[in-house]
Amino acid sequence: MNSYEEAIEWIHGRLRLGIKPGLARMEWMMKELGNPQKNIQAVHVGGTNGKGSTVTFLRSILSGAGKKTGTFTSPYFETFNERIAVDGKPITDEEWLMLAKKIKPLADRLEETELGGPTEFEVITAMMFLYFGEYRTVDAVLIEVGLGGRLDSTNIVEPLCSIITSIGLDHVAILGDSYEKIAFEKAGIIKRGVPVIVNVKNDEASAVIKKTAENQQSPIFESGIDFSVHVEKSDKVGEKFIYQDSLRLVPVQMDMTGEHQAENAGLAIFASHLLQKELAFVLTAQTLQTALEKAYWPGRTEILSQSPLIMMDGAHNKEGVEALLKTVKRKFSDRNIHYLFAAVGDKDLKSMIEQLEESAETISFDTFDMPRAASEEDLFKLSAHKKSSKKNSLEWIEEALECKSDDVYIITGSLYYLSSIAQEIKKQIRMKNIK
Repeated sequence: MNSYEEAIEWIHGRLRLGIKPGLARMEWMMKELGNPQKNIQAVHVGGTNGKGSTVTFLRSILSGAGKKTGTFTSPYFETFNERIAVDGKPITDEEWLMLAKKIKPLADRLEETELGGPTEFEVITAMMFLYFGEYRTVDAVLIEVGLGGRLDSTNIVEPLCSIITSIGLDHVAILGDSYEKIAFEKAGIIKRGVPVIVNVKNDEASAVIKKTAENQQSPIFESGIDFSVHVEKSDKVGEKFIYQDSLRLVPVQMDMTGEHQAENAGLAIFASHLLQKELAFVLTAQTLQTALEKAYWPGRTEILSQSPLIMMDGAHNKEGVEALLKTVKRKFSDRNIHYLFAAVGDKDLKSMIEQLEESAETISFDTFDMPRAASEEDLFKLSAHKKSSKKNSLEWIEEALECKSDDVYIITGSLYYLSSIAQEIKKQIRMKNIK
């Protein structure tokens, strides 16, 4: 392994092992490395939707307060390296190669044991712990759970606090087919005595989270009870809201759009106040306001063009589609909506499509290069809309850019799909604007 490209090829080759929930392989690798994860001050972020946005908001706040902040997120959107970043800047190709060369011998040895070889995500998680625990000192590391929580490879960390953003019926084949079962897996990141901040609205899931926190003697802080956000004004883009807890009231204006994004920002604001003592910083209202206004997370209610209005949103499950449609109803109820949709095949596709069709003037279906991706034909067959079609992203965006009306064009579905087309879509929009 002598180049970044070879390192990425080796990492992707681990996909053959699929998903193998459990902590034993991670614990084995960390022990061999001297347990670097114990050297970091972490915030652990789990939930069904909103993890990446919450990490982005909290990173922006901590960085704005002068704290050097690492992040671990998935999936990547623009470059593979962004999965491990410092203050929003992905680590270098050279650093990826160095980390891969450190982990590969361990992966080879582990393959010969009864535990079996580590998965792709376990390898990347090990690289992250090694990077922040041994090579790059930062003030805090914000760690996004990969899948579930209890048996996720990130769950060997002992964080300063945990955040659970939401509970939805996603990955049911692995996590369980009820809110209670999924909440049990998500609640697995709650550590004894460690505060947990939650925005869980389903009653059954909330009860599981509260019971777990009680059993772990962990202080629990709930959105809507211990702190709240009130959206005051909904522009065509962005949100203006009031954040309030028992000590403060802060007006916020941010570019990321949707009530759910305001709620995610609320989680990050409360977490930042909770972390002030542990991380030794002073947080002012001005710092919060500036940080949230600057916060940016690609593919999440991201406005790509104003005229025509083109938006990209990774609504990759039923709850994600519901959040998107709530935003559409609030902001664009008087306009025609055109959707381009692609998704992986293990989601509740029929339900997702039916939801989109309720507000669609037209709906088009695409696919992408991933073994789990649903074909455009299969998606099309699930549609009952009178103006549905199969159309690739370039055809669809070309038609959108020719639009002279105030119609709204929304690309949605799998984040993997959005990631695969984002650069070309943005290129087409830039070319149109140049003309």
